[in-house]
Amino acid sequence: MIVFDLCCSAGGHRFEAWFASSESFAEQQTRGLIACPVCGDHDVRKAVMAPRVGAKSNRQAHAAPAPAETPDAPAPAAIRAALAAIAAQQAEMLPRSRWVGRDFAAAARAMHEGRAPEDLIHGQTSPEEAQALHDDGIAAIPLLVPFVPPDAVN
Repeated sequence: MIVFDLCCSAGGHRFEAWFASSESFAEQQTRGLIACPVCGDHDVRKAVMAPRVGAKSNRQAHAAPAPAETPDAPAPAAIRAALAAIAAQQAEMLPRSRWVGRDFAAAARAMHEGRAPEDLIHGQTSPEEAQALHDDGIAAIPLLVPFVPPDAVN
């Protein structure tokens, strides 16, 4: 497995993703299977990243000094716990919701206007469509943990 720092071209959002190999990343990128978890942009490229270089075997590794903690900032362990809770909640809710694909905005609007029964749904939409839903008072939030859409799974 290999981890890459990725960056979308729409918003410059930076995120990590794991792949079986460099070839696997290239193949998924070509097929449009990689999307920014923040804005959904499929124009994703590898970001500049620093390689991890191990210490020489004849030298002792020195631990990096701990970053100074800001009094108001949550501890890293608290952040990890919060992200794990979000991921667990999302994993629990996705099987109970219906995938509507790129028709998310239309499906959400139809439910809001009473033209469709209310249901838990998830899908894809553009940032502009998401903003239009928000402007019209229609509740919709992005999924915070990336996942593979059902129609893209082998």
